[in-house]
Amino acid sequence: MSVKRGIYLAPFEELVDPRTLAELASRAEQRGWNGFFLWDHVAYRAPIRAVADPWVALAAIACATEQLRLGTMVTPLSRRRVQKLARETVTLDHLSGGRLTLGVGLGVEGNSELEPFGEIVDARERARLLDRGLMRLDAFWGGEFQPAPLQQPRIPVWVAARWPHRRPVRRAAHWDGLFPTDLPGPDALAELANEIRGLRTGRDDPFELVVEVPVGAAAHPWEAAGATWVLTGFGSQPRRDEVSEAIEAGPH
Repeated sequence: MSVKRGIYLAPFEELVDPRTLAELASRAEQRGWNGFFLWDHVAYRAPIRAVADPWVALAAIACATEQLRLGTMVTPLSRRRVQKLARETVTLDHLSGGRLTLGVGLGVEGNSELEPFGEIVDARERARLLDRGLMRLDAFWGGEFQPAPLQQPRIPVWVAARWPHRRPVRRAAHWDGLFPTDLPGPDALAELANEIRGLRTGRDDPFELVVEVPVGAAAHPWEAAGATWVLTGFGSQPRRDEVSEAIEAGPH
């Protein structure tokens, strides 16, 4: 397969220890997986109580691996100080030897991480802050801060979009990848792939189409629909044994 395969984990509960995540990532690399991505939350709805910081965990993963692409899927910029995120991403890009991808999105209300902390809940305002944050982040990476990222012209940015909304798709077309969620099937991805091609007419820089599938699902239908990355996900309550078993089975 030409499609790349990744592991997509919520660093919650059984997987809250960064050392556990680093061990899993190291094994995934050995078994031929191409990427290892973590949810980015500061809290989550019940029954989840234990939540790890993804950036600290990704630092541990970067030190335990040599080839895996790694990153957050996804970071809501509306609840982040963009200048701090710029420092974190560039530092992690250097630590990993240029293997970081930044997934971004609006975030979701109702997960106990916006309202209780006074974060912005209105979706339109979060979208505005996301767009403004991405432009500032690009400027920091582009020379306002030093050092620059190892990856040039920038650290890849993948934008999340919940099906069937199209505004995030148009946003993603300006960056480096689209991560559509809640897709009803491969035909929907093929539709989005056609839209992206139209929106990016005249551009030849790489663009990724990223989908999540459950454990054991075949990647071939999604690759045929245009996916360049297929991530195996485990939901909000991943079990270490299930993740280990899927990693050992290898990408297929």
